[in-house]
Amino acid sequence: MTSQSNEQSGPIRTERHGDVLVIISDSPPVNALGAAVRDGIAASVQQAVADSSIAAIVVRCEGRTFFAGADISEFGKPLQGVPLPTLVDMIEASPTPVVAAIHGTALGGGCEVALGCHYRVAVPSATLGTPEVKLGLLPGAGGTQRLPRVVGIKNALDMIVLGNPIPAKAAADAGLIDRIVGEESLEADAIAFAREVAGKRPIPRVRDRDVAPDPEAVEAFRKTHGRKLRGFDAPEACIACVAAAGEKPFEDGIAFEREQFMTLMNGTQSAAQRHIFFAERQAAKIDGVDPATPLRAVNRVGVIGAGTMGGGIAMNFLSAGVPVTIVEMQQEALDRGTGIMRRNYEASAAKGRLPAGAPDKAMALLTPTLSLDDLADCDLIIEAVYEDMGVKKDIFTRLDAIAKPGAILASNTSYLNIDEIAAVTKRPGDVLGMHFFSPANVMKLLEVVRGAQTAPDVLATVMALAKKIRKVAVVAGVCDGFIGNRMLMPRQVEANKLLMEGATPEQIDRVHVAFGMPMGPFQMADLAGVDIGWHRDPARIENIRDALAAEGRWGQKKGAGFYDYDEKRNPTPSPRVAEIIDAFRAKEGTTPRPIGDEEIVARTLYTMVNEGALILEEGMAQRASDIDVVWVYGYGWPVYRGGPMFWAQSEGVDKVVAGLERYGFPVAKGLKTGEAFK
Repeated sequence: MTSQSNEQSGPIRTERHGDVLVIISDSPPVNALGAAVRDGIAASVQQAVADSSIAAIVVRCEGRTFFAGADISEFGKPLQGVPLPTLVDMIEASPTPVVAAIHGTALGGGCEVALGCHYRVAVPSATLGTPEVKLGLLPGAGGTQRLPRVVGIKNALDMIVLGNPIPAKAAADAGLIDRIVGEESLEADAIAFAREVAGKRPIPRVRDRDVAPDPEAVEAFRKTHGRKLRGFDAPEACIACVAAAGEKPFEDGIAFEREQFMTLMNGTQSAAQRHIFFAERQAAKIDGVDPATPLRAVNRVGVIGAGTMGGGIAMNFLSAGVPVTIVEMQQEALDRGTGIMRRNYEASAAKGRLPAGAPDKAMALLTPTLSLDDLADCDLIIEAVYEDMGVKKDIFTRLDAIAKPGAILASNTSYLNIDEIAAVTKRPGDVLGMHFFSPANVMKLLEVVRGAQTAPDVLATVMALAKKIRKVAVVAGVCDGFIGNRMLMPRQVEANKLLMEGATPEQIDRVHVAFGMPMGPFQMADLAGVDIGWHRDPARIENIRDALAAEGRWGQKKGAGFYDYDEKRNPTPSPRVAEIIDAFRAKEGTTPRPIGDEEIVARTLYTMVNEGALILEEGMAQRASDIDVVWVYGYGWPVYRGGPMFWAQSEGVDKVVAGLERYGFPVAKGLKTGEAFK
């Protein structure tokens, strides 16, 4: 017999099922473990323990998920209510057995609550994990000490240090789940399981388990993942805590975990990573557009160009189940492009990143063609040809006559003026920019460029569509290079000047890599191709890049660029490049001088911040945090530095301004006044 209890504590309610009390969280959207939820659970557990007629307790959640983590909006604020570690300890100390009934995701604090419970059951589709490391933290409610005691040191390292959730079956195999239950009968099955274990004594508590130290697993983990984790503080703290679980008594391990957690919480890296977490969500909001704006239907997408970029763009939509018509001018180019797409899908499937049959399923949605006329039934058409305004204007003029009324017309331009492109059509309100980053099927960033006449529903539709294809979208205004590439320009200009003044490519790149960038400006040039944008006239040598291109030093693809490369593309400083640089210095009468790392930082990174402030002043970005999102997701800015605008604040704006002034740069007004960061 079921009866609703009269006890209700905010988002928590209880239901009595005979001798089993079910504690239910109903706190949309993800049952985050905020103060009201924690207090309600604590009160309900105390209620059950005080009632001798209750033989077991089940904890479950309404909605689409079990507790999906802590409420990170509380971080950095005065503590309210029962602390999460105290709640987990209280659940574990209960003399009445507690069963966690898991569906959706049990992440972070949710996984820690489950570990505090004496038993765990889950539906097959559930996932469990401890992703706190992705916010620069560690599981701070006993997770680093309890999880190794359940799944072992090796598995705990994978789950805690990498932060990747695991499915219910893998959790069951590891001992984290006691029983997989019915997808549609979670509550009933959990109650039945609770009755099975109600009389068993002693009640199993994770803290009472032992786990053997495994220094070999710890060392092997560091060796395997060291490069990926370079520069981050949280992974090393996580490793130390997991290792401590095998080396220290439980209470000593908990004390060590708490110490490490507070150090991370009060550090700049976690603040930066939490900033990006919120900034990504804020970027989806469009200034001046009602969130309730009706969206246009996008049931078929057209892509013009089947090269590297066009093919990658098409794959985003195919992977999301959206049919694509892709157009090329020549059959050979079309076959080559679609062949590469299929091989990319098959390679992902071979690595286990896609289920069997996924490549065929995706490619079945693709319609290759040599005729622009076949785009007539598309709801969104994306032009992805090379950066030439004349070519793009010609395409949009033709599209204007072909595309159906209401179709959205987009250009994948990285620099060109969207308003100028839109002006050749009779429907400028339907035109905008969609700047994908290469490789387009991998990189998460999408700059959505709002033209002067872009209709609100067009912008809203594309921003919503970006989420469907798993992109992080940022709205940009019309200016040369938009947000990301515009900020890249001063960095490249200053890097080139520094070469002429006495720095070497390897010194400049070393400073950027030490900062946390995946590569420096000259390494990036070699990867992208030194010949990109080259005028192709070997007799016209106006700068160092021209000289390299004229000699066939086009970068990694030629085995030589700013660096020399071996057969595995490992770079070494090039004596020939040093000769070319010296020749240019001599030609311009420049005497090389020693250049320090601090000057490189000021002239290549502070200038980016300054350009970001100008972008904000001109309204080309909606907010400073959008700029940070662009650079973290599009250019590899280290997330633990929070993006260029956040980093400037953590460095000290006065320091940045002084550095710019020291080297003679005019400082943006918004940077001086701090308006750029509001």
